[in-house]
Amino acid sequence: MSTSVESAESGFHALPPRQVAATVAGLILTMLLAALDQTIVGTAMPRVVAELGGLEHYAWPFTAYMVASTTAVPLAGKLSDLYGRKGFLLGGAFGFVFASALCGLSQTMGQLIAFRAAQGLAAGVMQAIVFIVIGDLFPPARRGKVQGLFGAVFGLASVVGPALGGYLTDNLSWRWVFYVNVPVGVVALAVLLFVFPNVRPASARRAIDYWGALFLVCGLVPLLIALSWAGSEYSWRSPQVAGGLAVGLLLLGLFCLAERRAVDPLLPIELFRSRLYASSIVTVFLTGAAMFGPLLYIPLFIQAVTGASATQSGTVVLPMTLAMVVASIVSGQVLSRTGRYRWLALGGLGLMAVGMGLLAAMDEGTPYQIIVANMIVVGTGLGTTFPIFTLVVQNCLPYRLLGVGTASVQFFRTVGGTLGAAIMGSVLASRFGAELLPLLPPQIPPDRLHELANPQALLNPSAAEHLAGLLAELGPPLGALLPVVQTAQRVALAHALREVFLLGGLFVVAGLVSAWFLEEIPLRKSHAPQEAIPTPPKIA
Repeated sequence: MSTSVESAESGFHALPPRQVAATVAGLILTMLLAALDQTIVGTAMPRVVAELGGLEHYAWPFTAYMVASTTAVPLAGKLSDLYGRKGFLLGGAFGFVFASALCGLSQTMGQLIAFRAAQGLAAGVMQAIVFIVIGDLFPPARRGKVQGLFGAVFGLASVVGPALGGYLTDNLSWRWVFYVNVPVGVVALAVLLFVFPNVRPASARRAIDYWGALFLVCGLVPLLIALSWAGSEYSWRSPQVAGGLAVGLLLLGLFCLAERRAVDPLLPIELFRSRLYASSIVTVFLTGAAMFGPLLYIPLFIQAVTGASATQSGTVVLPMTLAMVVASIVSGQVLSRTGRYRWLALGGLGLMAVGMGLLAAMDEGTPYQIIVANMIVVGTGLGTTFPIFTLVVQNCLPYRLLGVGTASVQFFRTVGGTLGAAIMGSVLASRFGAELLPLLPPQIPPDRLHELANPQALLNPSAAEHLAGLLAELGPPLGALLPVVQTAQRVALAHALREVFLLGGLFVVAGLVSAWFLEEIPLRKSHAPQEAIPTPPKIA
């Protein structure tokens, strides 16, 4: 049965090893649930649309999940500092299992979107609490190898998720993509219910920052939705995107003002006066923005530029992901053994920057083996950094801010990734059109050129047939130009993707500059009292 104690600072630290091991096992299952759900659904969406309809809302199940989970992270982190971890972790796990069942039972696209939002809220709570509890269970000097293990869970989920989603969809039903969460979630719930300590904060409860929570949620929702639309569904200058960004930024500005006045703020602005904290958050934000370049666009490069199959495009991401997993585990071990993180962070970011440069140097003639090697370089650099910045933030803050600090790292990484994906998508769309037009045959009428600025003909046989029909409509001579047009599209896409990877490299270099300002504070080998922990100045 779970332990029930009053002191959050002593309760976790006195657990017997067997209970710690069982708790970690439950946390891994919980994290695996949330991580898998970010990747498993994508392969099922064509079948979902075929059965439920709503093609115009194709992206909304992803968007609803992402917005809800990102918004929940900082709120869950702060509330767990005030009221303890167990209730939020169990509530998040139960909510996730229940919402997963509802997703599988959905009869309309609207129902699926609503249930995916509920699933995202629960997932955000789970992800926030899991990393916070790692900080509760282990002192900083031992925490690195455990966080490296949890970073590896994310990497494995990105490999297993699409394959598992495809298998379940083909052999059972798309609904089993959601139903599969139920038995795993029930096991995780049972483990956590009986072994997870019911630790409550020893200090008196403080006032909840209602205004801060209101402005944060109301600011994040339009901001994240606008970023997910930008460059794909709407242009950056459209009323939908520009209006969403303006409203979101305005409300987040009010959030900052509210945090300065709050007695116990949701995210203390004074945290950023700590050079360690500020440097870590900026670096995490920038690397989050950079990582979507290889993850999103390497499969496009493989299929559309080199002409390889979808299977090959999936296998090329596998070495990168495995490199991330191995590097994350090794980095965590090195971190725990040496207690040094600054040069490990700089080395990982430097290696990632080199990898992005190698990706940017690729063209339509790059051999498949070279692409794989470049991806391994990127994955190794990215994986090396995974355990570092959460640990740095946890090590530099007082224990009472463990939840806030840990959740803020995840929060800024996700927001950075959303921004990076939006910017890279816009760069790809604009540069592809600009690169393609000079390469097309001059006999194509200027008023029809924009109809050819779509690389789907390189990926989808039906799109290629549509392109052939379009050229045939323009006359018999043009009807024979399909190979010429597709070659032009292939070259133009390679040039556009080069700029996407260069942009990702610039994000990494900026993160490297930010990480240069990290101070090397020795990792504590025990859960020291708050007075012994270096703290940023003037934190209320």
